[in-house]
Amino acid sequence: MNTKFLTTSKQDIELAGEIIRRGGLVAFPTETVYGLGANALDENAVKSIFAAKGRPADNPLIVHIAEKEDIIPLVKEVTPKAKALIDAFFPAPLTVILEKAERIPYVTSGGLETVAVRMPENETARALIKASGCPIAAPSANTSGLPSPTKAQHVISDMTGKIDAIIDGGECKFGVESTVITLVGEKPVILRPGAVTKEMLEKVIGEVEVSPAVLSGMKENETAASPGMKYKHYSPKAEIVIVEGEKVRFEEFVNALPDCFALCFEGDRVNVPHITYGKENDDLSQARELFDALRRLDEMGAKKVYARAPHKNGVGMAVYNRIIRAAAFRTVDLKKPFLIGLTGRTGAGKGYVGELLTELGFKVIDSDKISRALTEKNSPVLKEIQKTFGEDTVKDGVLDRALLAKRAFKSREETDKLNKIMHPEIIKRSIAEATALSVIDAPQLFEAGLQNECFKVISVIAPQEICLKRIMERDGISRERALERINAQLSEEYYIKNSDFVIINDLKSDVKAQLLEILDEIM
Repeated sequence: MNTKFLTTSKQDIELAGEIIRRGGLVAFPTETVYGLGANALDENAVKSIFAAKGRPADNPLIVHIAEKEDIIPLVKEVTPKAKALIDAFFPAPLTVILEKAERIPYVTSGGLETVAVRMPENETARALIKASGCPIAAPSANTSGLPSPTKAQHVISDMTGKIDAIIDGGECKFGVESTVITLVGEKPVILRPGAVTKEMLEKVIGEVEVSPAVLSGMKENETAASPGMKYKHYSPKAEIVIVEGEKVRFEEFVNALPDCFALCFEGDRVNVPHITYGKENDDLSQARELFDALRRLDEMGAKKVYARAPHKNGVGMAVYNRIIRAAAFRTVDLKKPFLIGLTGRTGAGKGYVGELLTELGFKVIDSDKISRALTEKNSPVLKEIQKTFGEDTVKDGVLDRALLAKRAFKSREETDKLNKIMHPEIIKRSIAEATALSVIDAPQLFEAGLQNECFKVISVIAPQEICLKRIMERDGISRERALERINAQLSEEYYIKNSDFVIINDLKSDVKAQLLEILDEIM
């Protein structure tokens, strides 16, 4: 297809209107993002939108109108709350959902009995609708799933050769799609946040709810009642991970990572390649720059990007909604230490995995070393050990470690007694030592409750015979004693069931490859 490149001149707008009237596709600017428009009442024209975008047909489209009264023939009823919102906001980056009139084809409504309608603020958009003489159905003018276009160049990159014409109207004012509110149901519900905020809507019509899918995604088998509700959306080719946490924690985290890119705010001190998307306390600048920033990351060749999360209030909710979908809901929470738990039965080979993690730049916190530090000469902990396991376990302020091990590891019950003494202090010290990228190597991670402090838990497992051999060689003890130690621990099944990831260390499997695959998924 030969795509025409048009300006906002009256002559070009008339030409674009004619293209719409005869069933063609025209990309045009709005105050939110560029739209890909077709006659909303022409089934075949609307179908061509889905074909050009590669968009699923169950994703409803928004119908754009030029005047407030143009909504009347498109819906069954303009309800009182709808009228209040139309009177207060139209034209605006606001879409209202009402029950559709019969003249709206199901292909336009995504098979639903409702229709989404808005009156754009952008004068070029309204001029095009008037020139076409019909309501215009228009999703964003991009390849489905990619970041929405906020500049004509974005549309040119995605749509040249696929559509009839592109109108270059400059950069979009807001940069994120319109707020979508459904007025079908007992209470008004925001299905997609935008520049018209919850607070602004509530001043006009009272209480407004926010759909849980806005910040946490749609449930399985849930029908998309609005554009932009799908699980993954607005995404660049690069893999995005959202990083929750304060500025300093974000900076420490990304600066410690090798071979990554950052998506951050102006003024963030990051040493890795990065793109900014607005200012930290300016939601509108974030909204305006987000999609362009996501596209620029692809231009830079970014493969993995860590994005600093915006706040979730006001227009920030709209920005967060777009970026969490771009990341397919992958997040790293730095509001607590970014601590990966490394555990498994004794002899499984956690030490080797810990060495690999150290080579990869992680700080590995050894709980056994912390335990030894806690039981140094004249430590307060020793009195509790004496009281529980016998006076002879400590001589002249020094712990007899072999004797303690013999008594504490002879049964699960005795091991639990030792754990109650040691674990609270081990947890406290482990958290105190944690930095931006830390791993806690803890054989008794679950017994200590340390999994509650970890972002993810990795367990290392190995066949029992291999574990026994490693313990006997490492500690110079008999097979019987080694078996006692294994039996005093949780079962292998427990580790598998309660861990996020499992590494098999059986002398055959590639441990490093397993670890790298896990880290790629975690981070």
